[in-house]
Amino acid sequence: MCTSIISNRNKTIVGWNLDILDMEYRVTESDEGVYIEINDPEEGWLPLFGANSRGDFVGMPTCWPHDERSNPLGSSTDSSTGIRADAPAGSEENVIMLDIDLLTQRRTMNQVRTIAESGAVCSVPGVTFMSSLSDKEGNVLHIVPGQGYRFYEKPEYKVLTNFSPFKMDSEKHPWMGWDRYHTAEAMLANSDDDFDVADCFDILRKVSQEVCPTVVSMVFDVTEMTVYWCENRRFDQIHQHRFAGNI
Repeated sequence: MCTSIISNRNKTIVGWNLDILDMEYRVTESDEGVYIEINDPEEGWLPLFGANSRGDFVGMPTCWPHDERSNPLGSSTDSSTGIRADAPAGSEENVIMLDIDLLTQRRTMNQVRTIAESGAVCSVPGVTFMSSLSDKEGNVLHIVPGQGYRFYEKPEYKVLTNFSPFKMDSEKHPWMGWDRYHTAEAMLANSDDDFDVADCFDILRKVSQEVCPTVVSMVFDVTEMTVYWCENRRFDQIHQHRFAGNI
């Protein structure tokens, strides 16, 4: 599964490990953003993770175990579906589309935060996707559909893995990433004010995985507006993209 980290010391540095199984991905770079795209059988290539030229970063870990409260609203009351029926279908915003809209600059962080505050955010049936979002100022927004959100104004650091920050370890699951969370949290807590790209990659390397493999490790130096990434845990083969106007 995935790990999202952010550090606000002398620089704002964001890190992201994408850990997936049996999914086709690609990294696409342009003047507007560096996107990690997933090939959806129905929708095609979707820009789900990455950085944009405005300074936003989008990570979307899966929350384990799944919480049925994140399912879309609907008319069904069949307990086997987990679909809630307390409001009309279509009255919510899907967390995936919110993330895409932020990443592609169709919405701002403040607009996404306002939607999260309303409580009208869902995921897809049977899977609770969370948002780990940050902006150029180093602010952080965590959204857990069906459970709530937390906004942090330029925190010193934050970590999100694959469990709900509202539940912590009260519900156990093999993929929750409790160990990864504590590893990253401890390394960030002990970091110096000069925490930089190499330090972030060091954390991503320590929490990378092989069983559910880490396919992309990405670091966004927001202060320098430069994105760095490597694929398949090849931490000695780093790619780089600096956004236009910051060269």
